[in-house]
Amino acid sequence: MAAPVVARILRWNSYNVPGRIRITEYYFEVPRDYSNPNSSQTITLFARAGHRIHKPADPTTVAPHQPWMLFLQGGPGFGCSSPQNNAWTQSVLDRGYQVLLLDQRGTGMSTPLSAASLGLRGDEKVQAQYLKSFRADSIVRDCEAVRLALTSGLPPEKQKWSVMGQSYGGFCILSYLSFAPQGLREAFLFGGLQPLVDDPDRVYRATFKKLIERNEAYYNKFPEDIQRVQRITTFLQRFGNTTVKDTSDSGFMTARRFMQLGMAFGFHSGLDSIHDIVIRADNDLTCFGTLTRPTISRIEGYLPFNDAIIYAILHESIYCQGKSSKWSAYRIQKEHEKLFQIPKENPTNPIYFTGEMIFPWMFEDYGELTRIKDQADFVAEFSDWPALFDRAQLKRNEVPVYAASYTDDMFVDFELSMETARAIKGCKTYVTNQMYHDALRSRMDEVFKALWALRDDSID
Repeated sequence: MAAPVVARILRWNSYNVPGRIRITEYYFEVPRDYSNPNSSQTITLFARAGHRIHKPADPTTVAPHQPWMLFLQGGPGFGCSSPQNNAWTQSVLDRGYQVLLLDQRGTGMSTPLSAASLGLRGDEKVQAQYLKSFRADSIVRDCEAVRLALTSGLPPEKQKWSVMGQSYGGFCILSYLSFAPQGLREAFLFGGLQPLVDDPDRVYRATFKKLIERNEAYYNKFPEDIQRVQRITTFLQRFGNTTVKDTSDSGFMTARRFMQLGMAFGFHSGLDSIHDIVIRADNDLTCFGTLTRPTISRIEGYLPFNDAIIYAILHESIYCQGKSSKWSAYRIQKEHEKLFQIPKENPTNPIYFTGEMIFPWMFEDYGELTRIKDQADFVAEFSDWPALFDRAQLKRNEVPVYAASYTDDMFVDFELSMETARAIKGCKTYVTNQMYHDALRSRMDEVFKALWALRDDSID
């Protein structure tokens, strides 16, 4: 890694919230491109800190420094909520930490990327190049710059911090362990053991297999939805892909977009959630012969690509180093083409939903994404992606790593996760078939307790 860069704290503001938590909002300035840190091009990072309000009996008592716990959100492309809105915050504070929830660059309020803001960067090729500095390698450098700013003046042994990562946040931590382990005290990963691959093809072959299993579980539970989904997709294709406008009036609710609802199959209660949407849409068709705005809005709520363009345009690149993605999911889907065919030649056969996959046609159907179609094509052809992990460094890792891995994870394949765990020296894993990818949110008490048991207990 290059010489360390210290973030500049632009401003901060603090206030109290219920639960004896004090929130501090930070704005940091860091280089946009760490390969040229002296450039005038900078970006602003936003983060919220939370720590326990301490009112000692003796007002002259100085509270000891609380070690930092950095949280990195899943994605890529999503910002963080405030500390008091996360179920795990109290547990971390109770263990004596203060927390920092960082909006990764391009997300939340950290110089957020949208089609409009990206368009200010120049032509399509220039914009595509700009996007290359929004991956995990740059995010880790941001974290280090922020850590050095927040711990300045502390003794060296107190300058390290602990890190937590959900999903893609765990991927970022793997880069952290590879390229800047000197900043880490310990790491907790929830469904975030990144596959050690150079391109996404192997990842999508594995996740399509799990997606097919989840589709089978869905239609076994709700066999009557076979005909309902056929009816809905037939309606949505009545006039090609322009039958139904979405609520923004700049994109279309197409049949293939509707079938992306399968993303929810990877979450707790996901099958039931999608069944609820399917019967609502089918009921609309029975009552009105079309889909109502509330139903369309509900569908859009499950598909966040218009509001998080990084999720769409950089998703495949999070697996790339030295190779291009070339629309990997689109290519791999063709290996199972008949399962996902719309409409079915035999209407009694179910149409399978897709999952967390990005397809080139999305840049025709989603209004916001239509504005960056050429940029997405350029990114899909990039092959000069820098390294995201270092196998040799992981093999000699000295940072304690505790990772939760779910055998039925539809987003991060279990077998690939276990390969990664074995590649990280000292990595301890909690494995379960009772949880899905969103366990940190849906089953927080159980998965959090399990990972901390790995940290605090010993095995003979």
